[in-house]
Amino acid sequence: MSVHVQKFGGTSVGTPERIKHVARLILDTKKKTGDQMVIVVSAMGHTTDELIELASKVSSVRNNREMDMLLATGEQVSISLLCMAIHELGAKAISLTGFQARIKAEQVYSKARILQIETEKIKKLLDEDNIVVIAGFQGVADDTEIVTLGRGGSDTTAVALAASLNANVCDIYTDVEGIYTADPRIVPNAKKLKEVSYEEMLELASLGAQVLHPRAVECASSYDTIIHVRSTFSENVGTFVKGVEDLEVKNAISGVAIDKNQAKLALLQVPDKPGVAAKLFTAIADGGYIVDMIIQSVQESQNNDISFTVAKDDLEAVSMITKKVAEEIGCKAVVSDSNVAKVSIVGAGMVGHAGVAASMFKALGDAGINIQMISTSEIKVSCIVDLDECEHAARVIHNVLIPSDIAQ
Repeated sequence: MSVHVQKFGGTSVGTPERIKHVARLILDTKKKTGDQMVIVVSAMGHTTDELIELASKVSSVRNNREMDMLLATGEQVSISLLCMAIHELGAKAISLTGFQARIKAEQVYSKARILQIETEKIKKLLDEDNIVVIAGFQGVADDTEIVTLGRGGSDTTAVALAASLNANVCDIYTDVEGIYTADPRIVPNAKKLKEVSYEEMLELASLGAQVLHPRAVECASSYDTIIHVRSTFSENVGTFVKGVEDLEVKNAISGVAIDKNQAKLALLQVPDKPGVAAKLFTAIADGGYIVDMIIQSVQESQNNDISFTVAKDDLEAVSMITKKVAEEIGCKAVVSDSNVAKVSIVGAGMVGHAGVAASMFKALGDAGINIQMISTSEIKVSCIVDLDECEHAARVIHNVLIPSDIAQ
């Protein structure tokens, strides 16, 4: 008998009425498919944020172990209530915490990664005709310690379970109907995609698309697990995330994404000597900060300018590190700008289509939008623009590069 894994996010289980609706959805799927059902659930609504706020009222010092102990209770509420709703409909269900489900993870509080899932207990409960409801976002380290998996942890839990149980598809239920070519709140004519590759989805997720977390996509790609992103509140088919070899790639571009959590730093008149860039970026990496785009421009006077971007939240800390290195290497000045955003296009079809980047740059130029930095890969082109212009930039690019018939 096949295993069917479904994950329901916080919005999907945000109220008692929605929990009852999810229970009916689960039983409908079980009836239609005859599959054994494994369900992963997030905390209700804004519970996680409320628990974080509650902790801040008790202590100004964050204790990561106790925070994980606290935050893990959110999913415990959801799984127990959902099981009660399934029982009310006359079916068997049992809830399991990450500890009980034997989701083994690193002993890294607040951002642990799943190492292994011991599936014997889950399989036994399924064979007893239970719907097994498992808490997302959490695991167990060193056999006793409760740890949480960080943002997107419930998606990752669901995909890891699907891989471990050899499920053909992992349904990720959310409050949108699938993956769109852009954020419909910013680009009103955005289209829902029928399917998208792991590589494209990973780029879109890392560039700001919030439907799936990059870690979940990485896990799905590693184990060739198909993800079906769909709405809890609609019966429509959503978007399938799968290997590019299984796709019929017709279009150069699959999506346009905006990342407003960007800041730009520049070192001016850096001495043109070997090892200077290594010294700078090693210091930043040693501080635990991630650099995104990097550009070095060559000047005539044996000096270079080096520009790079980091997360806006990291700007202050990275600026301090950068200024310290700048003094050591003898550059003229360090300047920063937090009033920027990154606009990107993503598409596996770019590999076989010439002129895509040129079309993007022309569209921005025709709209009077200045490009400050550019980075490219085989399936992505990103530009740094003024923050105030990023949404207009996304609409302009989408209108030029996304065909009207891309939706299925």
